Amino acid sequence: MASSIPASAPADVVLPAAAMPARARRRRRPWLVLLGVGFVGVLVLVAAAAPLLAPQDPIRQSLRGRLAAPTWVGSDGRAHALGTDHLGRDVLSRVIYGSRVSLVIGFAAVLVGGVLGSTAGLVAGFSRGRLDGIIMTLADAQLAFPFILLAIGIIAVLGPSFPTLVVVIGLSGWVSYARILRSQVLVLRSREFVESIHALGGSLARIVLRHVLPNVLSSIVVIATLELARAIVLEATISFLGLGIQPPTPSWGGMVQEGREYLDSAWWISTFPGIVLMMTSIVVSRTGDWLRDVLDPTLRGE
Repeated sequence: MASSIPASAPADVVLPAAAMPARARRRRRPWLVLLGVGFVGVLVLVAAAAPLLAPQDPIRQSLRGRLAAPTWVGSDGRAHALGTDHLGRDVLSRVIYGSRVSLVIGFAAVLVGGVLGSTAGLVAGFSRGRLDGIIMTLADAQLAFPFILLAIGIIAVLGPSFPTLVVVIGLSGWVSYARILRSQVLVLRSREFVESIHALGGSLARIVLRHVLPNVLSSIVVIATLELARAIVLEATISFLGLGIQPPTPSWGGMVQEGREYLDSAWWISTFPGIVLMMTSIVVSRTGDWLRDVLDPTLRGE
């Protein structure tokens, strides 16, 4: 059958995206993906080596050098490449140490949400019936209620701390895993290979661990990448509201909140951590989109 696109089409004709093979669409942006992965890798290394890379102690105060603009020679005789805040603390050092808070809480929250949500999705997909209804009702209830209000209430009762932040942010992301994995399990459980294993006496645990879980693993990876960006932004939001990691420990959201009163005279206090937070969330999200295109079998080219 003749192709709908003639082989002799002019070179300047732009083909629609739907007519391009999936592999060709992915090939258009590998350098952007490499830059994104490189940025995340550098950020992880910076967070791990913060004591070696930070030029100064992030909590060291110097009222003599407070609100100093970005300079290589400050009034206190020290270099402040990104300036100082209202207490004379070096902004660059605080941004570097703040990456530790954002990444550790982000990865830990994704782990908590991924384990809880994946388990709930697998159980709901295989159990059906009443248990499935309970899990999906809980998911719908959480989606219907503004989670930031629930997070504020939980943290106000338990108090701001690292474990509380991890649990709260992790609970905010389990719904995505549960709903997507449930829909995939409902399809997989009716496949011939699953029914054959069940007819041969295979246990439910063996079916889930050996045959179902590997088929949904790519979806878990993609969801985790997208949830990482959301977890980092949510941590910054909670810290901005004063319920996250407490001073003097630096966090990106807390730095933005501390500098909002000095935007007209010391813009660098909020601007630089805000830029790093924005770049991190965008890069991680775009990396998740690329992973979805690569790992989704419906988007793979021949």
